[in-house]
Amino acid sequence: MPYLSVPGDIDEKESTARSEAAHLVALAAQGDQVAWGRVVDHYARLVWAVTHSFRLTDSDASDVSQVVWLRLLEHIDRVDPVRVGAWLVVTTRRECLRVLAFRKRVLLTYEPDAFDVVAVDQPEPDAELLADERAVDVRRALESLPDRWQQMLAMLMADPPAPYAQISEQLNIPIGSIGPIRGRCLDKLRVLLAS
Repeated sequence: MPYLSVPGDIDEKESTARSEAAHLVALAAQGDQVAWGRVVDHYARLVWAVTHSFRLTDSDASDVSQVVWLRLLEHIDRVDPVRVGAWLVVTTRRECLRVLAFRKRVLLTYEPDAFDVVAVDQPEPDAELLADERAVDVRRALESLPDRWQQMLAMLMADPPAPYAQISEQLNIPIGSIGPIRGRCLDKLRVLLAS
C-alpha cells in the first residue's frame, strides 16, 4: 500500500528544515565558514529562481546573485535567521529591479564612433548657472532705479512692447521724452552692472 502523506508530516518536515536553516544562519553569523557554505547551498536555488523570474541575462543573474550574497554577508547579524529565505527573496527582487532600471539607461550602439562627436550647439554645463547669476544682478540693478523708470522699462520690455502713446498716458511722460529717458536708464544700468 503506497504511503500517503499527511499534512502534519509536511509541516513537521518544513519546520525541521526551517529550524536547521535558521541554526545554520546563526552559526554563519558567528563566523562559521562551513555553516555559511551550507546556507549558500541551501538557498542558492531560491536566489537563482528569483533572478530568472525577472528574465535577466545569465551574466546579470550572476551579478545579482553575487550582490545578494554579499548583502547577506554584510547584514547576517541583523537578519532574523528564521526569515532569511524571505529576506533573500526581497533583496534579490530589489537587486533585479535595480539592474533592469540601469539597463534602461544604457544606450547600445554598434558604431564605434557614435559618441565621439559632441553636439556643438549645447551650452557649457555652467552657462545656465552664469546666466541665472547675471539675471539676479540685472534684477538688483533694475530695482535700484527710480520706480517710474522701472515701470517704463517693464513696459518697453514686455512682449510685445507697449506703444509709446500708452507709456506716455500711463506714466504721464511726454512721448518725446520716452526715448531719452530710456537711454539714461540703460546708461545707469550699464554703470550699475559694471560695478
